[in-house]
Amino acid sequence: MDIIKLRCLCLALLSLWLTTGAVAQGKPADLVLTGDVKGGQNKTYFDVPFAVPAGVHRISVDFHYTGREERATLDLGIADPQRFRGESGGNKSHFTISETDATPSYLPGAIPAGEWRLIIAVPNMRPQVVSHYQAEIRFNSRAEDEAFTTQPLATGTRWYRGDLHMHTAHSDGSCQSQSGRKVPCPLFLTVQAAAARSLDFIAITDHNTDSHYDDLRELQPFFDHLLLIPGREMTTFHGHFNVFGVTQFMDWRISEGGLDLNAILRDARAKGGIASVNHAEAPEGEECMGCRWMPAAGTDMSLFSAVEVINYGEIMFSSAKYWDSQLRAGHRLAAVGGSDNHNATISPGDVGAIGWPATAIEGDELSVPAILKGIRAGRTFIDLTASRDKMLDFEADAQGSSAKMGGTLRILGGAVVSLRIHTVAAEGSVVHLLLDGEDTNTPLPLDGVDSTLKTTFTPGAGRHYLRVEVRDDAGASELISSPLYINFPEE
Repeated sequence: MDIIKLRCLCLALLSLWLTTGAVAQGKPADLVLTGDVKGGQNKTYFDVPFAVPAGVHRISVDFHYTGREERATLDLGIADPQRFRGESGGNKSHFTISETDATPSYLPGAIPAGEWRLIIAVPNMRPQVVSHYQAEIRFNSRAEDEAFTTQPLATGTRWYRGDLHMHTAHSDGSCQSQSGRKVPCPLFLTVQAAAARSLDFIAITDHNTDSHYDDLRELQPFFDHLLLIPGREMTTFHGHFNVFGVTQFMDWRISEGGLDLNAILRDARAKGGIASVNHAEAPEGEECMGCRWMPAAGTDMSLFSAVEVINYGEIMFSSAKYWDSQLRAGHRLAAVGGSDNHNATISPGDVGAIGWPATAIEGDELSVPAILKGIRAGRTFIDLTASRDKMLDFEADAQGSSAKMGGTLRILGGAVVSLRIHTVAAEGSVVHLLLDGEDTNTPLPLDGVDSTLKTTFTPGAGRHYLRVEVRDDAGASELISSPLYINFPEE
């Protein structure tokens, strides 16, 4: 193959690589920078300037070049209008920089408008070689605003398990140092402990901060079986709530005549995230300042996607009464749980240990969009035993209408509803049906490892919801389902 054909083939492969990269990024490039590097530029440096408009909060770069088979080597770095922002040599073809996080080798921080520069070094270029480079620049990549990886960590529809509430040194997480002193607990220990407990995903939700996102972006490539979901606990004077799937700064300082909670929630949705009420029935006052959920009148609860029904923290907080009150008011709110872990070294089985309780979420893959979609759809249950195999799901049908947990059944008053409840690894326990939050007093014993129970109930006219709990022989809850909605309006 002569040199011209070889160069054409390399350019074609480069084009295919870049096209594939564009699909992975989810949006076309805002800028494409190209050029040729020749042998005479060996062991030199040059800059490639490009303009960043106002309003940009993230820059993502995909960089590729030809000639590698002839040992051509181009190293990459970047500078903003004021300062150097990093250099990764030849070890990265993609990087992202935002206000809150950046690919290792690069510095997070404000994204000033003006002239930025790619810094290209030429460690090696043979005299007769011509290398063609292409840099795709994307502004405000949605994929990287919502997650620390643009690729799913696993594929296939199943129940993925994780912990949606935990804290590290980036807020009030603490643990013992090597010498036994109480110190801020490094985020790495939380991720490592979650991986050791075989969780599929976690959301570290440090209070009112986004500083932990930089650590999470660094760790995600290594922990490629554990999805790291962007999270933060919005800690206000009138209650706490988690926001998932947003890396940009979000103001939490709600005040009378100032920032409005509904505006925050709409902003989270606009950025692709969801919100969940935390420990709604926690103590209040000086015992736990701002912990109880007491939002201002006019708060639109339809802007929330879930309620943290079980929070273990230092003791177990159940917010089932609050959750039921919101469901009875007509709001669709999935059930989630969280350990509220503040010490990554707590042993499994101890109160507040990572993964206890676990939230199981049905998704078609292990990715941030799929997990958030599962919560929005109400395809969740809480496992208070922190098992790896327990499962709870149910579906109903009547008068030609059918729905699974999280869905809506539309029927006329007086219809008899057929119910099928599927459990795994819950043998010896008992299923309880709760209609509109009240136990129907028709316990159903479970006698198989993989069991499907069939029963019927008659909800009556109007709007209702049904949820299912699996309890042990002492009456303690083991599994708590999200609701199935009956005649609820669509939100």
